[in-house]
Amino acid sequence: MIREELHQRDLPGDLVYLALIESGLSNSAVSRSRATGMWQFMKGTATMYGLRVDSWIDERRDPYKATKAAAHHLADLRDRFGSLYLAAAAYNAGAGKVSRGLRRLPADDADEAVDADVEDTCFRLSDTRDLRRETKDYVPKLIAAALIAKEPEKYGFPPLLPPEPLVYDSMIVPDATGLDVVARLADTSVRAIQALNPQIRRMATPPGRATLVRLPLGTGEMTAAKYAELPVKDRVTFLEHVVRSGETLGHIAKRYGVSLTLLRDANPKAKPRALRIGTRLIVPTSGTIPKGVRSAPQPAAASGARYHRVRSGEPIWLLATRYVITRQQLREWNGLRSSTIKVGQRLRVAPPG
Repeated sequence: MIREELHQRDLPGDLVYLALIESGLSNSAVSRSRATGMWQFMKGTATMYGLRVDSWIDERRDPYKATKAAAHHLADLRDRFGSLYLAAAAYNAGAGKVSRGLRRLPADDADEAVDADVEDTCFRLSDTRDLRRETKDYVPKLIAAALIAKEPEKYGFPPLLPPEPLVYDSMIVPDATGLDVVARLADTSVRAIQALNPQIRRMATPPGRATLVRLPLGTGEMTAAKYAELPVKDRVTFLEHVVRSGETLGHIAKRYGVSLTLLRDANPKAKPRALRIGTRLIVPTSGTIPKGVRSAPQPAAASGARYHRVRSGEPIWLLATRYVITRQQLREWNGLRSSTIKVGQRLRVAPPG
């Protein structure tokens, strides 16, 4: 898949090893500078190349979309500098850093570079103080990775097995849908769905917009058919809990009747020993809310309810899903100009009259 994208941009397939150097081919890699994903995109560069990065979706973690963006970015750098080695250095250090370094090259070096192989310019630049040690080592690492990968046994490594083809099914979900719901419909595990969709940052797809969800191969048609029959109120089977003073993950898990492991998996960024008051946690409930949970949102589709008092952790999209109505209806029935609602606010959740 990566080589195909590179070839479409007239780039050599060996640039696949750039992702190996950047992240070890890990979609979940995050650097100290917050560069994210297999191709270690910073947020600004990612959005410039069309990747979506928000609180619900981070396409830097999507191996398919991120690879397409990375190939585009590398092609732009190659065209700018006229050199694959300089393009690789710029990918690591930034195009501005490389450009400034080239302008500072001594006049003699610049004249020699015109007559020499253009790739030699990268090594001339490496001899200066304009690049960090990490960037100076970057191109040699890329070359070494390509040489070893082509003849691993020559360098004392076992032969590489050919990669398995990346194949999957997919479907479009029109609104917020829990990944646990998708997993159940596809007869697979939540972990399998998360592995196929690393770009989805929460335990559900974003509210208010259609989202493509990848599925295990051979399950697409069955899952889509089951989803079409699923009541809207059953698409989301999780709650949002706002951490209060003195609460721990174990206490919250026990309160909602879920396992601590499941709660941790649903909130990978939560720090068990340093929960901050006000932090919003996703609580997978599988549609069941234990009795005695006083501050939890009311069960979905409360029978006969005409009004709802907004509780902590209840956004408008969750209420719309629960009462099987649209956000537009909620806004119209309650004279709301936006989707912002406040804790304690009394909302009409059934048609007037």
